[in-house]
Amino acid sequence: MERLQKYISECGVTSRRKAEDLILSGKVKVNGEVVKILGTKVNKSDIVEVNGKVIEGEKKEYYLLYKPREVISAISDNHKRKVVTDLIDTKARIYPIGRLDYDTTGIILLTNDGTLSNILSHPSHDITKEYIAKVKGFFKKEDATTLSNGIILNGIKTKKAKFKLDRYDKKTDSSYIKVIITEGRNHQVKDMLSSLGYKVLKLKREKYAFLTLDKLKSGEYRPLTIKEVKALYSLK
Repeated sequence: MERLQKYISECGVTSRRKAEDLILSGKVKVNGEVVKILGTKVNKSDIVEVNGKVIEGEKKEYYLLYKPREVISAISDNHKRKVVTDLIDTKARIYPIGRLDYDTTGIILLTNDGTLSNILSHPSHDITKEYIAKVKGFFKKEDATTLSNGIILNGIKTKKAKFKLDRYDKKTDSSYIKVIITEGRNHQVKDMLSSLGYKVLKLKREKYAFLTLDKLKSGEYRPLTIKEVKALYSLK
């Protein structure tokens, strides 16, 4: 059983908020009867009509994408830039779970499963995300300790994380830093490093929970396996 407005949204008809408007305006029927009460629950055996048309639930789809640079983590863009859903060949109404910045590369998950998206996005579940950040200059050990213990960003202290120098390139005077965080604040890795004066030149998310970019090239994707989906559900 699930709420009617959520069911309508997950069928790909419209957003949950607009589905609520349709219900309140009397444009939704359940088993032939007009329903105007928000929160009404339905199951798979119920016949739901929107504007006189019977709707059916979408088959759930799950994808892991190696996001390239200069791609927006959204389903549309007002400036007509390429978005992550442009890279996946499906007719399902999928959307990204979380986001990566326009110039950040690496793992991003996409699905039409709202329940899983909520599980992975909820801040209390502490899903680990692993990055490699390239910064200008030598990354000091004391700065790694400071960032790992948490710093104040926008008035809120970040959770404990892991910042560790992976390697230093003398020729380019650049450090490669392994970063593991469990939060999902916008620009968090960049903001944490910049707070100590490090300019991030490149940022790549290499791991999301237990998922990696194994065998994928930039711009490529693959469906998640049933086993992987079940494992993601177990992270709650």
